[in-house]
Amino acid sequence: MDARDTDLKKELDATLQARRELGEEYESALVESFLEKVDQRIDGAVDRRLRRQLAEQQMQVARGARAPRDTDTWGERFGFAIVSLVLAIPLSAIGGGIAHLPGLLVAWTGIVGVNVVQAVRSNPGLFGTRRHRKAGQDSDWED
Repeated sequence: MDARDTDLKKELDATLQARRELGEEYESALVESFLEKVDQRIDGAVDRRLRRQLAEQQMQVARGARAPRDTDTWGERFGFAIVSLVLAIPLSAIGGGIAHLPGLLVAWTGIVGVNVVQAVRSNPGLFGTRRHRKAGQDSDWED
C-alpha cells in the first residue's frame, strides 16, 4: 500500500468518525466531501499517467528522428542481399545435386521467400492492398 492509499484510508476513517460524531444530518455533506477528495486523487493519477505517456511518446519521436530503425538501414539490406546470394550457391548445388530440377526449384523458392519476407518486414507498405474507393478518398490504394 503506497502513501496515497494510506492517506485515502485515513480520509475515509476521518469521514466515518465525523459522521458518528455529527450524526446522520451531515452524512450527505461528509460523503460528498470524501467523494470530492477521491475524484481529486483519480484526476491527479490520470493526469500523471497522461503526462508520462506523452513524455514517452515524445521520447520515441525524438529517438526516431535521430536514428533510423535498425531494420531500415541500407547496410542491413545490402548485407542481407549479399548473404542471401552467397548462400544461394551451395543451396542450389545441394538441391540440384540431390533432387535435380525439383530440388533446385525448392531451394530457389526458399531463397526468394526469405527475401520477400525480409523486404515486407523492412517496408510494411511495400505491397499495398487494393480496396474499394469510399467517398472522399483520392486513391484506391491503402497506405
